[in-house]
Amino acid sequence: MAVTEPSERGLAEAERVELTVDAVAPGGHCVARVDGQVVFVRHALPGERVIAEVTEVHRGFVRADAVTVLDPSPDRVEPPCPYAKPGACGGCDLQHVAPDAQLAWKTAVVREQLVRLGGLTDVELDRLDARVQALPGGLLGWRSRVRYAVDAADRAGLLKHRSHEVVPIDRCRIAHPAIQQLPVLTPSGARWSAAEAVETVASTGGDVTVTEIRAGVPAPVSGPAEVREVAAGRDWTLPASAFWQVHPAAASTLSTAVLELLDPQPGEIAWDLYGGAGLFAAGLAERVGAAGRVTMVEAAGQGVAAARQNLADLPSVEVVSARVETALARRRITGPVDVVVLDPPRSGAGAPVVRALASAGPRAVAYVACDPAAFARDVRTFTDLGWRLAALRGFDLFPMTQHVEQVGLLLPATA
Repeated sequence: MAVTEPSERGLAEAERVELTVDAVAPGGHCVARVDGQVVFVRHALPGERVIAEVTEVHRGFVRADAVTVLDPSPDRVEPPCPYAKPGACGGCDLQHVAPDAQLAWKTAVVREQLVRLGGLTDVELDRLDARVQALPGGLLGWRSRVRYAVDAADRAGLLKHRSHEVVPIDRCRIAHPAIQQLPVLTPSGARWSAAEAVETVASTGGDVTVTEIRAGVPAPVSGPAEVREVAAGRDWTLPASAFWQVHPAAASTLSTAVLELLDPQPGEIAWDLYGGAGLFAAGLAERVGAAGRVTMVEAAGQGVAAARQNLADLPSVEVVSARVETALARRRITGPVDVVVLDPPRSGAGAPVVRALASAGPRAVAYVACDPAAFARDVRTFTDLGWRLAALRGFDLFPMTQHVEQVGLLLPATA
């Protein structure tokens, strides 16, 4: 396909254009501009001159893939996976980026979002030392939970970027070695005629499971129905299909960060909101002791059941089955409260929850965030209510992808 000069009408889908790539952007893209039109380019690096093929056209911007690199960045490396390329698997965004440059990429995204959406300044971020840190274990073989989609030929695979199209693969290079060895994917193509998806787990406790998803309902194929996880000095038992962090070191890393930042004291009252299986509630309970109290709120039935089972030895913990918004609005949980852990879904906590927390008057909130934009928006709400972001830690829980985890400490401005 020939490289064309953009016309006055702008770029069109499938058109190829030569461009120079600018800064990184959220979503695994870099930003470029062609005659004033914004282009979000995947498979590129800042400073590179590339030929990009347009994949989507929207009002105000287009998306594109770098299909030929004319002037490569010194941070460019050969992707270890043959499917990490334009038109193939969309699971990994940064396999073409050197390890240290991946951390710098994610740090740049975190900072840009906190400036643009959170209202912070570069000076404030420098003071916070806002950097993303690597976890132990390297860039490959870390993912302990992999969900494969099933195509029309009943083969399991992974999805193309922003598509429902399934890419058959031989193995996923970022998957845990035990998952890579499962007979879910074979060169001849494993067949899953009854499934819409296949979920695999290799737990930190040594359990390996395969589960079919049929009409949204899990159906065990192999391995135990419940798996054991080891994190934060405790053993955890939960259904194979329940939520747990996918990096083996993630749960302990996040628990340690939250407790270090909050520094819960004996006798204090704590809330763990969006508590999952109770990871943070356990750490809080051990710190506040028998004289303290921990209230955990979780909406998912599997999480509530797992928390009640795993925290049964901690009588100071109460598990509330409810949506956090509902629990706060209907006073299922009420102050006073000293410290709060806030670990919302990717969409963030949202202004109503933030306002309710500020009104409850805790001395500190630890916010665990998996989306920089949602985190930045909630930080802005806290700031507007007289709070400040006092500490920030970033962790690369998802190597080779654009995703990043943050733990922020929010304090009342007077603290």
